[in-house]
Parts: sequence; structure tokens; C-alpha cells
Amino acid sequence: MNKNVTRRAVLASATSLATRAHAAEPLRLGLLRTLSPAPFYLAQERGYFAQAGAPVSFTFFQAAQPIAAAAVAGDIDIGVTALTGGFFSLAGRGALKVIGGALHEQKGFDLTAILVSKAAYADGVTSVARLAGRSFGITQYGSSFHYMIGRIAEGAGFDVKSMTLRPLQQIGNMLAAVRTGQVDATMAIASQARPVAASGEAKIIGWVGDLLPYQITALFTTSKMESASPDALHAFCTAYQKGVADYRAAFIDKTMPPDPAIEQIRRYVFTSDPDAKQKILDGIGWYDPGAALDVMDVKAQLAWFSAQGMVKGDIDPHDIIDTRFLPTR
Repeated sequence: MNKNVTRRAVLASATSLATRAHAAEPLRLGLLRTLSPAPFYLAQERGYFAQAGAPVSFTFFQAAQPIAAAAVAGDIDIGVTALTGGFFSLAGRGALKVIGGALHEQKGFDLTAILVSKAAYADGVTSVARLAGRSFGITQYGSSFHYMIGRIAEGAGFDVKSMTLRPLQQIGNMLAAVRTGQVDATMAIASQARPVAASGEAKIIGWVGDLLPYQITALFTTSKMESASPDALHAFCTAYQKGVADYRAAFIDKTMPPDPAIEQIRRYVFTSDPDAKQKILDGIGWYDPGAALDVMDVKAQLAWFSAQGMVKGDIDPHDIIDTRFLPTR
């Protein structure tokens, strides 16, 4: 037997094994432990990522901006979260790429509520237009909450700069502040807002989806991952689309019973809550078919953050959006 041929065969076999071993390494997905990434939970629980050859491990964070920073630092490969001023700044430096859609604020879906304290409501803050001049709790400057109230203020005919924005770092702090009257208003997802409103500690005066339909969260990756591992990203996105299809079948199109999906989602959120089922049903949001990305809205978000001085430099949105992996809206 030709020794050179044998040696080449052994090397080829070793290379193949190494490639497969590398491919089996889980992709690290950064996300919030909330209801919003529910299709990813379904895809994980139902084995879609593993079946596609793109196994995934979840890394959970407390806020949106640290997810983008973790991707740039190499601590995660993919992220799904709100697009923030910090995200756009990092993407503008060539570090990150938006590759797909996720949760979308949509008319008719009560996803994010505008909550007003009991005292402010009694003082006449009974509509969004009356938030002018009031204090409003957000997580951070440049966050999705900052963006939402800024755009909603524009729609209501007043400048968000007339308000006192109070960065409270965490959503729990925002809820506590409005319940105790430390801020006049804030925002919270339905599963958190409705119990507070039911207790009489605050009032819901509107829903973001009715006032500002927009791409609230999106899927992104690093530029390094995009260029080095496009096949892995394609496999990941194919599995993600199956999770979105199952989510829509259970909760939006209602062609499948919701209980199996609810049980799998609650393994990640509301794990020991006896009201988990109702909270999940109350917090259902819109995912476009195929996990499509609302490209025009991402451009609008970038323009707003840039106009507010939260993103430096002239960023071409086409340089930070890659539509090869998932459809567009």
C-alpha cells in the first residue's frame, strides 16, 4: 500500500473528525430570561438546533446593552435583544451585524404597557399626551425604553426632552418606582404590568404596539462569526425559523394547542409561578413569519439614535444589516 496515500487518508480522517467536533461545539446565544425570546426556547426544547447541526447554549443577561458588549468581547456568538444606542455604536465600528427579526411591537398585541402611578393618574396623566413634563423611568439612556418613549412623545406632539428621564438600570426597579410614586410613569411587559394595574398601584394608559409598531428585538451576530461560520449561522437560523413557526401555530395563528408550548416555555420563565400559563398567554407578542426582519424600521431606529447624539459618526445601515440568513419584512 502506498504510504503517502495512507498518510493522506489518516490526515483527512483526522481533519474530518476535528471539523465535526468543532461543528458540535454549541453556539453561544445571549438573551434575556424573559418571555420575549420564546421561539428560541421552543427550538431548544424540541431539538431543532441540535437536529440542524447547530447546537446552542443559552447565556442569560439582565439588560440589552451588555449582550452586545459580550458579543464584541467574544463571550457569545449570537445575540437576540433590543437594538440600543450602544448596539448601533458597536455595529457602526464593524463589530456586529443584524441578521434577522425577533419580537415585533404590533397593533392589537398588548405587549408593552405604559404605566402611570396612582398619584400621577389622579393628577390628570390619563393619556400619553399628558406625559409631557413628567418623570419617566427607563433602564438606561440609549435603551429601547428611551427609544420607545422618545418616539411616542413625538407622535403625541411633544419633545421627550420636556420629560425627566430617570435611568433605573433594571426593569424591577422601574416597576417599583412607579408603584411607589417615585416616577410618574414607566413601561413594562404585559405579564408584569397587568398585575400592578389590577392591584390599583398604577394605571395602564396605552400600549406601545398601538402607538409605535416596531422591531423591538432582533437577531445579531459578530462580524467575525458572519464571515468565518456562515454555514453554522444558516443552520442556526433554519432551526430558529422552526421555533418561530411553532410559536405562531400555538399563539398567533392558533392552529395548534398552546399547552405543550406553554409547558416548554415555562422551563425558562415563570418556573415556579402558579399563574405561569396565564402570564405567558397575557404576554404573547408578534413574530413575523419566517423570523423576517423589518429592515426599514431598523433604519428608522438608527436614524433616531443618531439624531439624539447617541451614535457617533455617519453609519450606513446597509453596513450593519445582513439579509442573507433570514427573510425581510
